Amino acid sequence: MAELLLLPFMQRALLAGLLFGLLLSRLGVYVTLRRMAFFSDGIAHAALAGAAVGLLTRCDPLLAALLFSALLAVLIYFLERKSRLPVDSIIGILFTSGMALGVVLISLRPGYQPELIGYLFGNILAIRGSDLLLIAVLGALILAFLVFRRRQLTLLALDREMACMAGIRPAVYDLLLYVALACALVLGIRVLGVVLISAILIIPVSTARLFCRSFRALTRWTVVVAESFVLAGLLLSYFLDLPTGAVIVLTGSAVFFLAFLSRAVLRRTR
Repeated sequence: MAELLLLPFMQRALLAGLLFGLLLSRLGVYVTLRRMAFFSDGIAHAALAGAAVGLLTRCDPLLAALLFSALLAVLIYFLERKSRLPVDSIIGILFTSGMALGVVLISLRPGYQPELIGYLFGNILAIRGSDLLLIAVLGALILAFLVFRRRQLTLLALDREMACMAGIRPAVYDLLLYVALACALVLGIRVLGVVLISAILIIPVSTARLFCRSFRALTRWTVVVAESFVLAGLLLSYFLDLPTGAVIVLTGSAVFFLAFLSRAVLRRTR
């Protein structure tokens, strides 16, 4: 184990995994309470178009996907308020359009696309130093927003009418949360890929909700659960020589079902 931790690629993978465990689990609390799971899934899949633009123009695909997803989040925000369509319909239209655009753009580049496989399914062990720096900087900014505005975000998630009465402007915080969530999801694509990234938003908070009875406890235990199964999945994937993103998600799913069964047993014994 000590020799494993001395490997540079494993050090980068551990740092990225722990950062995402913290970042996405904190966001996942608000995503779950506000029922935004479909929003996160749609943004993650539509980000493929941004990555494809980066590959075609020889720009950094991660940076291109970040810009594209942030613009998409802003577009969803305005369409939600300016049109009479339900938000899930808007997300569905943009989600499928983004995926279709990504497929078309990728088809314009001939030959095998190893980068595409990485963005679809993730490869945390292949994270570069430049990727880690970008993840650390943007992750710190998003975490700062969540920490310093936690009271406003929490009140909006629990009681929107009370938040308005308290002088909180929902429109401003909705837009900021949409953009922060979009950026965090795109950063996580390098870890879990487009297909699996939403799992780390949903599984930790769903596991913690089985036992937590207060919002503060929910927030803390969501982070603990996320960090634990990200670290365990990373190490298991390395020793078993299996795809890292898939093993992380399966580890989290196993933790959730064990917690669910444990809660059911405790209820029966009581």
